[in-house]
Amino acid sequence: MKIRRLFLAAFILIAANSFGQGYKLGGYAPNVITTAVPFVSIAPDARGGSMGDCGVATDPDVYSMNYNPAKYVYLKDKLSIGLGYSPWLRNLVNDMNLAYLAGAYKINDRSAVAATLRYFSCGSIEFRDEANNYLGDYRPNEWAFDATYSRMLGDYLAGAVSGRFIYSNLTQNIGTNNSNPRPGISVAADIGVYYKRPVEWFKTMDADFAWGIAINNIGSKISYDGISDKRDFIPTTLRLGPSLKLELNEYNSLAFNLEFSKLLVPTPPVIARDSLSGQPIIDPNTGTYQIQYGYDNNVSVVRGMIQSFYDAPGAGYNTYTGEWEHYGKFYEELCEINIGVGVEYWYNNIFAVRAGYFNETALKGNRKYVTLGAALKYNVFGLDVSYLIPVSTVVGSNPLENTLRFNLTYSLGAKKG
Repeated sequence: MKIRRLFLAAFILIAANSFGQGYKLGGYAPNVITTAVPFVSIAPDARGGSMGDCGVATDPDVYSMNYNPAKYVYLKDKLSIGLGYSPWLRNLVNDMNLAYLAGAYKINDRSAVAATLRYFSCGSIEFRDEANNYLGDYRPNEWAFDATYSRMLGDYLAGAVSGRFIYSNLTQNIGTNNSNPRPGISVAADIGVYYKRPVEWFKTMDADFAWGIAINNIGSKISYDGISDKRDFIPTTLRLGPSLKLELNEYNSLAFNLEFSKLLVPTPPVIARDSLSGQPIIDPNTGTYQIQYGYDNNVSVVRGMIQSFYDAPGAGYNTYTGEWEHYGKFYEELCEINIGVGVEYWYNNIFAVRAGYFNETALKGNRKYVTLGAALKYNVFGLDVSYLIPVSTVVGSNPLENTLRFNLTYSLGAKKG
């Protein structure tokens, strides 16, 4: 059965991830892939956020833009509007948050359109110059606007293409004698496919099997000073996974979701170090660091997406022993695949409870958390809440830890049956 193969693949990846937790990292730091504007990859909705950030193949809702826009054509409602709110770093500050507004409209049974607005507020921040002179209090912010068109490509297959405009004003145009800051701007696109059909795998109940694939944030690099050679990648992300929904009886349903995700961004190379001092070696001809293992990550967007599948260094310099340690290129590539699992139970399409788990290896950031959530539908309104519990040994490893997130949804013109 295909579903068994998928879960076997998940088991292998989880085993590799688990090995990564026990692997002795020694004296070298994890080789984390970083990008600009990470706010566009934060799960903005309480539903996906309560199922281990799974969403590429789950049942569609108005928040599908973040995961897989191809799902919109499968919506049962003619019109859906959603509003989400997620506090950020709530254990430290009380004025940082992510707000999300989404709307979807079904043109007919074979096509739909949708748009979303995501706004991230960094709260009030005190700015100072290089001499520590007070420059004022400002409120840096970032936002992104998306629009998509989703269409059926067959009896069970749907596809979508989305466009996105990203604006990141973190510096508030405040610079020093040595800098000329300006807002970062990028234009990006998403592509996705979604397949869903009834299956007869169980004698006593109906079931739906679905799978989805999406690539989010395929777009231009971003710069905060206008200098062409100082641009950062945005978080281009590949998502794929299956979903199985069981209609237990007339009133109860249970869905299982599995999702793999990977940044399609080049892995930072390992820099060569002097054998005596242990300090990085600089190439006298170019003025850049010499690469010991891996590849140069200052490449184009398209090349970076391709390179991300084979450029893991597979080695690190241990400052404790003064020696290079090899853990394998293929192993590090596996570590770059994050895994999410989620379960959703509905009673009479009125009340739902959800749970999930998200895992990232220690080598790539060590984000690990359990998610919980619930939902309540009444007439045309729906309320979703989620709660995140970090299980990483690193204290404060997740800005959303021990935080409640909320979504309010309004739906009109739902199909009957």
